[in-house]
Amino acid sequence: MKTRGPWAPDAIEAFLEGCTVPLRLACNGRSGHPVLASLWFVPEGERLWCATQSSARVVTLLASDPRCAFEVAPDTPPYRGVRGQARAEIVPERGEEILRKLVARYLDEPEGAFAQWLLDRASSEVAIAISPDRIRSWDFTSRMRG
Repeated sequence: MKTRGPWAPDAIEAFLEGCTVPLRLACNGRSGHPVLASLWFVPEGERLWCATQSSARVVTLLASDPRCAFEVAPDTPPYRGVRGQARAEIVPERGEEILRKLVARYLDEPEGAFAQWLLDRASSEVAIAISPDRIRSWDFTSRMRG
């Protein structure tokens, strides 16, 4: 994986571990226009893992063309984050496992009603493994101070 930008690979890894905003995933639509989806993610090794319903449009599009792009960046200053180009793989057998990790990572009440609603649908979840080819970091913290 190629990296560019101000952050070393270990800083990129630390950012992704600590950042709990949704990942923005762009895939190629059938019309040729990009399609954008926001998904919860969990980093695991050199992959970013998401989960969604097997019937989701993003699953169909990635199954036909695994090339994608992604961005992880908070919407509030100081603006910083990572984006990259990747390949995605649909992994049905890890859908429920990844969903459980996402519920634990993103929800303040992992035993609450919303979590239960998500987990009740776990049998039809699939995992999406995003394997970055290139990652670029950016960080405007120093120029946004003061």
